[in-house]
Amino acid sequence: MTKVFTRQEILEVIPNIDLITELERGFIAFSEGKAMVPLPGEMFFEELQGEVQIKYGHLENDPYYIVKIASIFPGNITSGLATSNGSMLVFSAKNGQLLAVLLEEGKLTAVRTAVAGAVAAKYLAPKKITCIGIIGTGAQARLQLEYLEKVTDCKDVLVWGRNEAHAKAYAEDMNKKGFNVKVAKNTADIGSSCNLIVTATAAVAPVILDKHIRKGTHITAIGADNSEKNELEPLTLARANLVVTDSLEQSRSSGEVFQTWINGLISDNDVLELGNIIRDKAFQRSAENQITVADLTGAAIQDIQIAKAVYEQLSK
Repeated sequence: MTKVFTRQEILEVIPNIDLITELERGFIAFSEGKAMVPLPGEMFFEELQGEVQIKYGHLENDPYYIVKIASIFPGNITSGLATSNGSMLVFSAKNGQLLAVLLEEGKLTAVRTAVAGAVAAKYLAPKKITCIGIIGTGAQARLQLEYLEKVTDCKDVLVWGRNEAHAKAYAEDMNKKGFNVKVAKNTADIGSSCNLIVTATAAVAPVILDKHIRKGTHITAIGADNSEKNELEPLTLARANLVVTDSLEQSRSSGEVFQTWINGLISDNDVLELGNIIRDKAFQRSAENQITVADLTGAAIQDIQIAKAVYEQLSK
């Protein structure tokens, strides 16, 4: 019989899972060609500015395959509804039976994205992080900082958002969690003060200029998950010493790598997959003055890993 698990049940088991290790294993297997992960399906509802993504896949020798349906409807905020939603379906890879429905309401997507950001920083950020820059003030911007705590001791943070009131609220909330967060006047201040920067926005134009990014900085860009969104200037990726993506195939049609590619400033040979970075130290940051960029477009391998880990915890 198919089991149905609620958002609350899912939230209760997440702390019991080593998600960083789970995602690392997934990224490695994906880059080794041991995962069947087709490109996502997408639907757009232009009048409502709504977007639905369907991601799915199977890791070699796993007893499960996963299908995720996730949506973002920004207009929901005016009616008091959540702007993001979603469910993950866990099927048996042996007989196709639906084993479980994870009614995660977008929470697992949010968490796995934050964990992926921490994984990228673990392998690409400089050894000595002096200040963390967060561009964006939403739920993902908060989760990114919370999960970075698992890979760095740095507590000093600068945040910038288009809405100053939201930025101040972000600082107040995250300071209560043990961080030392100050509000930046602009993103130029973040570029000059921070050597680990996370962009967590839905921007369709760069939110930080290349000229403001100093040597020795690592940037994790997570907002651009389709062909229209864009958070970094293509010049930033073009001059970076190391450009990394979660999925080379997906980056050919979305994200910062895609934006740089269509401008003729980068090729496939200039980009490495995160899984290859994790498994081979030779590909990781080799000097403190290097500029590194991780373009995380949201590869389904992340959904596969978190869904099966959560399901197994819930089934204990």
